[in-house]
Amino acid sequence: MDDGLESQLDATRQENVSRILDAAERLFRHFGYSKTNVADIARDLGMSPANIYRFFASKAEIHQAICGRMLAASYEQAQAICRLPLSPTERLRQYIRAQHQMTVEVMLDDQKVHEMVVIAMERDWHVIDKHIDRLHALVAEVIREGILAGEFPDQDADAASRCFGAATVILCHPQMVAQCLSKENRATPDELIEFAIKALKN
Repeated sequence: MDDGLESQLDATRQENVSRILDAAERLFRHFGYSKTNVADIARDLGMSPANIYRFFASKAEIHQAICGRMLAASYEQAQAICRLPLSPTERLRQYIRAQHQMTVEVMLDDQKVHEMVVIAMERDWHVIDKHIDRLHALVAEVIREGILAGEFPDQDADAASRCFGAATVILCHPQMVAQCLSKENRATPDELIEFAIKALKN
């Protein structure tokens, strides 16, 4: 196949995939994931369900792709913060604050989005594990820079990153955030962040 034609077909396919995901996300947000089916998505796009199945094997696969897009946005934000011209300590502080804010604003403010996130986490999709691994790698690199700068003592940066994530997971895990957001007998986000950073320095 001619390279130009192949490239055009790939672009057309990607455009169709994006249209399907945009429509599905809009319907999931409006009606909820459980109340939306493939026929609804097809109807919204003016195409047949069979055409949807040319690109996605099931509604769950569409959902997984949408979650992948949401996680990509989260990663891009984290990557940008971890590359800021700030001290490693301040970058970690801003990173967790931003992750917490995104969880509250994007995933919890809209109950329908929260439903999508909960279902994805219950199904333990590989996209979520991959996302967590990528975030751990970002944080580990910042910790290594902190060790070289003398802000943190010498330690296994990969293990420290995983522990830092575990110590602050309550600020980024949608279900945990939803349960603890209005509780007065829980540590505040800033208290947890400072606790985790102090642990890196001891």
